[in-house]
Amino acid sequence: MRRTWILLLLCFISQLAWSQKRPTIGLTLSGGGAKGLAHIGILKAIDSAGLKIDYVTGTSMGAVLGSLYAVGYSGDSIQKICEKVDWDLLLSNQASLRNLYMEEKDEYNKYDIELPWVNNSFKISTGFLEAQELWLKLAELYHPVTNIKDFSKFSIPFRCIATDVGNGEAVVLKEGDIITAVRASMAIPSVFTAVDYDNKRLVDGGISRNFPASDLKDMGADFIIGSTVAGGLLPPKKVTNALQLLMQIAFFREAEDNKKEVPLCDIYIPFDLENYTMGSFGSAKNILEEGIKRGELLYPKFKALADSLNAIYGVPETVTTRLPVQNDVTVSAVELNGFHNTTPAYFLNTMNFKLHHAYTSHKLALMVRKAYGSRYYSRINYQLHPLPDGTYKIIFDVTEQPLTFLKASLHYNRFTGIGLIANITTRNKIFSNSRSMASINLGETFRVKGEHLQYVGRSKKFGFTVKTQLDRFDIMTYEQIQNKQTGIFKQNIFEVAEKIHYSPNTNLTFGAGHRWEWLRYTPRITSNVDFRGGNTFSTYFVYLRHNSLDRVNFPRRGWKMDLEAGRVGGQTANFKIFYNGVEPTNPDSTRIDEHPYLRTSLNAEGYVPLSPRVTMFASAQGGINFNYHRNIMNEFIVGGMSKIFRNQITFAGLQEGSIYSPSLLATQIGLRTGIFPGAYITGRANVLFNNFVSRSYFFNYQDFYSGYALTFSYNFALGPLDLSVMYCDQTRQVQTYINLGIPF
Repeated sequence: MRRTWILLLLCFISQLAWSQKRPTIGLTLSGGGAKGLAHIGILKAIDSAGLKIDYVTGTSMGAVLGSLYAVGYSGDSIQKICEKVDWDLLLSNQASLRNLYMEEKDEYNKYDIELPWVNNSFKISTGFLEAQELWLKLAELYHPVTNIKDFSKFSIPFRCIATDVGNGEAVVLKEGDIITAVRASMAIPSVFTAVDYDNKRLVDGGISRNFPASDLKDMGADFIIGSTVAGGLLPPKKVTNALQLLMQIAFFREAEDNKKEVPLCDIYIPFDLENYTMGSFGSAKNILEEGIKRGELLYPKFKALADSLNAIYGVPETVTTRLPVQNDVTVSAVELNGFHNTTPAYFLNTMNFKLHHAYTSHKLALMVRKAYGSRYYSRINYQLHPLPDGTYKIIFDVTEQPLTFLKASLHYNRFTGIGLIANITTRNKIFSNSRSMASINLGETFRVKGEHLQYVGRSKKFGFTVKTQLDRFDIMTYEQIQNKQTGIFKQNIFEVAEKIHYSPNTNLTFGAGHRWEWLRYTPRITSNVDFRGGNTFSTYFVYLRHNSLDRVNFPRRGWKMDLEAGRVGGQTANFKIFYNGVEPTNPDSTRIDEHPYLRTSLNAEGYVPLSPRVTMFASAQGGINFNYHRNIMNEFIVGGMSKIFRNQITFAGLQEGSIYSPSLLATQIGLRTGIFPGAYITGRANVLFNNFVSRSYFFNYQDFYSGYALTFSYNFALGPLDLSVMYCDQTRQVQTYINLGIPF
């Protein structure tokens, strides 16, 4: 078979040899979403064979990979780029948590539903992705050719295909901004937003021409290599549901078009990737391996073709690298479009943008992310246009976020029960440069919160926050030695707090504040020791917060720390203690102190990736109430695996409210591994050092605890789902823990 193919190849070349002109070779890559990553194996094989490609066309993912190859990236370098990409971040409307302002991080990506207020009503989201991070990644990759607006001037002439939503016809993109062109070619309807390009609104080219071999002929290719990952039409017996029927109808045009495009190929490479879908980016590594294996099988053909052409026409001139070198550009003019709720001055100031400065693609991306992190914008794109003096004009096109959102999510765990969390957030409603919000938890636990955040100055580094919150919990009580449940009491907490803060960057903030708290305990099921009554606290504090985590759920890298120190005073205790339902005859045994005391608390966690699937993490939690002996109701409360309420120290092995202590330190270490996309197994072990500075008169817990947990997690549509089995050495109890969603 191989000998027959080589003879046919030599016959083809001999027919062209009379012209003394080396035959040109074109390469076309089909669309196919995640499956398109298999094309990289073909690019690597072509490079290894030393085969010179003269023209490239592509559609959708084929346009992305084909354009990267055309501008000068090798198959190997494209593979490395794709292996390092965070596909979850790139193909979403989310920003990296690191780019958000510190005061915005706690509320980011917290809710399942976010409805914008537009034209006097809340609008249901279209589900379309602006994919800001994808655009920035493309801007970084194409930066070396930012001055080239004619795609035929790339290292290899290039064209890609999009579809005009006005008439459904294919649009061949061969000039303009390469980022916009590629983004248009991959704008899958109902997934990505359409792209405005040359007075047309464009969507994915796979709708009109998914395999653009004929465009290579138009460019002048004599010999065509075509790689396709499209699955084609399903057999009628396999069309068994509505979704498959819709996909089948969508592929009718592609199947018809392929009847004309495929015969144009001299080497046709169809992939069989039926175990994957367009969205299988979680299986990117496996798809890449499939492509590399196929490329290795095709290498002899590519090598024979290259050797035959070189033997007849000579070895073509080679260059060390086809990718132009352009480290930075000097921007001397700026144009801004799309501003209604914010001003161009605010936008530029947020980025710290200055004219007549040199910028790299990395620097521009950081600046755009900084503006995006303000939460005023849903999309920020830019184009660089060369000017006659060698400098550039930058054009920013922005899409602003609506100023008001209604948000909602569900949360469930054993402690709080099931609850619906609703939130309304509005910006610039009371004053400019501000965020006001109100949240409520409706269910077995009632919680309500209001907060106003006011930034001072254009840079958003200074600000102040006022907050009020009411919580009502049912908390179980436990026997202090064996940790067996003994009763239930109702806890009501009301808080009013104010703080001022300064954030020198997006990962760090520090400040000072005051909070007034009122607590009240009421037994519902009495236990051996019951606390009845309330207390108030007035606390002045300073704090330091750092958060460089890369994401809210299942972070892979970075660390987070909350450190606070303060003085607690202004106490008014109105409290009684009962033993077996009876008040002690000796009043001194239940005497309560109201003297002021100093207090510190720490919560820190860090994550380090050990491999693409495995992440190691560690945490430390603790606090000290100094000179705290007969004081009450401000102890640190140990138990649970999700942070839910004030003074909580999470601990694998114990339920919420298992231990009350005025001084403790808990440390934890664990490993999390991905088992399939969106699913994880986590193992953790923790230890607790208790009573090491202050010891409570009213509680007599052990000085040391150790525990373990094994957790299955899934990034569910309603939020992360955690199913845990945990064990504590001291109680010798195996317990379960379930959490769905992000707590209030």
